[in-house]
Amino acid sequence: MILLRRLLGDVLRRQRQRQGRTLREVSSSARVSLGYLSEVERGQKEASSELLSAICDALDVRMSEVMREVSDELSLAELAQSAAASEPVPAPMRPMFNTVSVTSVTGVPGERVTIKAPAEAVDVVAA
Repeated sequence: MILLRRLLGDVLRRQRQRQGRTLREVSSSARVSLGYLSEVERGQKEASSELLSAICDALDVRMSEVMREVSDELSLAELAQSAAASEPVPAPMRPMFNTVSVTSVTGVPGERVTIKAPAEAVDVVAA
């Protein structure tokens, strides 16, 4: 089972660690007890929206950024869970690229530039 509080705690911990800050610094700035913040980061406690807002303010990060990262983590966890359950997971589509060589883009004789672009996005017209 995927626990949202655990994913949220992981994201908050990574945000704090990216900044090189301690639990004590962030808990003091957010005005939340060190123990409670630690439990939130470990996914043992649910953070209310007010608490989450205070933690995000203390980390100087937008709550929407945190939630977007949580959403991305949730998507990956769901895919992993589906794969483990042997459910077919659609493979991601990779665009087909055509290679186009262009001679003398800047007017310099003999200069060649290679451009790779999605096949459906390139119309080549000979001059």
